[in-house]
Parts: sequence; structure tokens; C-alpha cells
Amino acid sequence: MKNTWTGKSVCRRVTKPDVPHLFSDITKAPPDVLEVIVKTLELRAADPQLQSMLESYLSQIELPDPAQILEIGSGTGPVARRLASLEKADRVVGLDPSPVFLAKARELAEGISNLVFQEGDGRSLPFDDSSFDLVVLHTLLCHVPEPELVILEARRVLKSGGTLAVFDCDFSTASLSTGDFDPFEAIVNVLVDSIVHDRWFVRKMRGLLRDCGFEAGPLRSYGYAEHPEPSFMFSWVERGTDALMASGRLGESGANALKAEAERRVEAGQWYAQVSYASVISRKPD
Repeated sequence: MKNTWTGKSVCRRVTKPDVPHLFSDITKAPPDVLEVIVKTLELRAADPQLQSMLESYLSQIELPDPAQILEIGSGTGPVARRLASLEKADRVVGLDPSPVFLAKARELAEGISNLVFQEGDGRSLPFDDSSFDLVVLHTLLCHVPEPELVILEARRVLKSGGTLAVFDCDFSTASLSTGDFDPFEAIVNVLVDSIVHDRWFVRKMRGLLRDCGFEAGPLRSYGYAEHPEPSFMFSWVERGTDALMASGRLGESGANALKAEAERRVEAGQWYAQVSYASVISRKPD
């Protein structure tokens, strides 16, 4: 049963809901775009630096035994699979609106008996009040037009004293540049505009958690860099140049030149990419 408490009056609006981008309705994304995202999600999850960040914030969480766990926006399921391996995890639910992501998630999670995936929207969760001991939002909220709605729903389905773990990307720090006036800055800017509602969200998320009724712990920052070997951020070059072409700001020859420059930097040992992440572990009051 859903309760009547919403807390909307105390939650700040930190994004611009009317700004269109890819994740406004991921179910309408073209198949070729979804294919790229599926590969990127798993590539990112396999990166040792991102794995270390995940382990770092998971180590800050105390779970009851047995624990009911929900990940909202689980994508292809790499974080949900890790959650299911926790010693105290009795049941883990991965929720995502994309049938494409869910199909891949189920394929990769075959044989994990305490993990299920379910289609749904994080802004209107299909679960009763006080159903979970832990809710995880891993690189989700910066993509959501109204992140406070997801946080409020997470609060509703958490048990009293339950934990909300938020981990997100600080896109305001993202860069592929190696010097002043680097043309790759245009790639980053257009890509971020197409997938993120508020590139400054991380700077505001702890305050938003408090405004939505949580006891928010400290914000912890993590640095990420690729040099000289590329990893998942290399995909930003193709995605960003394609977005520039689609917007009419770049022709095909210019896009091909930027992609060739990215390959040259890799071959020359000059590839560099960086971005920051942050986590906040919060508690629902008794």
C-alpha cells in the first residue's frame, strides 16, 4: 500500500524537466543507439576503477540479515549482479524501463537465483511501502528530469532505518581534452547535453536527499581517468560526433576527422579522458 506522504513541498527542483534528451524515454531510443549503450554499460562496469568505486561505497553499508535489496535503473544489471553476491542479500530486484536492457540483464544473470529483473519506472515504483532494506541508485539520477520523484519513491519503499545508496557522475568535470581549444570539448558538451538533465547534479544531491527526508551521510568523491589506454569513455567520441551531425552543427567529413583524431591519439599514446563520481549513503529515519 502506498502512503500519503510525498514530501514534494520540501524537495528542490534541481533540473529542467522540459529539456529533451535520450533518457527522457529510453524505450523510444533507436535500436542502434540502445546497442551502443548496452555495450557501454557492461564495458564501464568491467573497468577496474569503477569496480573499485562500487566496492568502496558498498563497504559503507550495513545490511540486516537477510536483506531485501532494490536497484532502480539497473540497466543491463552489473550492479544488481554484484548486490546479489553480497552475503546477506536474500533477494535483489533490478528495475528498469527498457525491455532491451532487461533482456540483456536477464541473459547475463542466468543462474543467479536471488536476482530478478522487473520493468518499471523509478518515479512510480510497483512495490508496497517499507519493502526493502537497501535501495541503490547507481549513475541514475543525473539522467532523470525530476530526480526528487525517484528519491521520494525510494524513501517510500524503504523500511524504517533502511539505506539509500546514491552514486552518480559529476558530468561538469568530464573532459577529453589535452589542451586549450581542443575540438573534443564540443564532443563532450553535445553528448552531455543529450544524456544528462543537470551536469551539476552531484553538487546538489546531498542537499536534495536531506530535503526529501533522508539522514544524508558525507559526500565522497572519486576520480576517474583513461590514459593512455582507452576504456568506455572512448565511445563518447562516436556518440558525440554523431550527435553533432544530427544537430546540423557538423558535417560527415568533420565527424570522420574527429573520429580519426581519436584513433590517432590512442595509437600515439596521447588518449586522455577524465570525469569525477560521487556517492552519498543515506538513512531513512525510524
